[in-house]
Amino acid sequence: MTQVMTPADLLAAYDAELRTDAETPSAVDVTRLGPLRLVRFAGGRGFVTYADLGGADAPTIARWVGEALDHYRADPEITRVEWKTRAHDDAPGLVDALTAHGFVADEPESIMIGEAAALDQDLPLPDGVSLRTVTSEADVLAMSRMADIAFEDDRAEEMAAALLTRLARRDGMELWVAEVDGAVVSCGRLEPVPGTTFAGIWGGATLVEWRGKGIYRVLTAARARSAIAMGKTLINSDSTEFSRPILEKSGLVKVSETTPYEWRRPA
Repeated sequence: MTQVMTPADLLAAYDAELRTDAETPSAVDVTRLGPLRLVRFAGGRGFVTYADLGGADAPTIARWVGEALDHYRADPEITRVEWKTRAHDDAPGLVDALTAHGFVADEPESIMIGEAAALDQDLPLPDGVSLRTVTSEADVLAMSRMADIAFEDDRAEEMAAALLTRLARRDGMELWVAEVDGAVVSCGRLEPVPGTTFAGIWGGATLVEWRGKGIYRVLTAARARSAIAMGKTLINSDSTEFSRPILEKSGLVKVSETTPYEWRRPA
């Protein structure tokens, strides 16, 4: 009989397999600062992550925050930096230090993990809705523009360029869309993590008028099925409060929270 993984098992797998290199497959450059990894992405974005902080005390952590920000300030191409915090980390004084250095907290997200097989469900799509993967520039831009509308954002061109760069690397990432009469109404990414048992599901977005119809659950099941075909057994996602209940219905479990803190270079 197969043993079901507990939330503690899932969190342990997350910490062991999904931190540092696994989080930043598209990094342009990585600089080490103590246990920190100071990552630079294309498009002027910085990102700070780490496996753990090694039991450092509050003054040490505050010094690292200042030195990390100095590192990014010295690079004129960097316009914003995200520091990824996690609720289960031992990080005394980190939030105070980030706030003192001008980082602003975004909304917390739930770290969701589940077994891929549990998500592989045979679910019906509403009439007139179809699923497919996309790779062309036109399709990726259409997907990104739909996500902008869903999230009330304005990053479609930037996001499309980054996704097309990823697709050119052929690293296994898949872009899934749901369409009605050729128009994208929902989307999401599948990102298999090399050298791990995980694949991530990211970028889930659905137009307001198409929410509540089960489309995102079918997208989740389709991506899980594809992940299984790649040999992956676990699925992870950082979820907003919009997608968390849907992922819970699909079989994912909340194991912790992550709160992004962002610094932006003054105009």
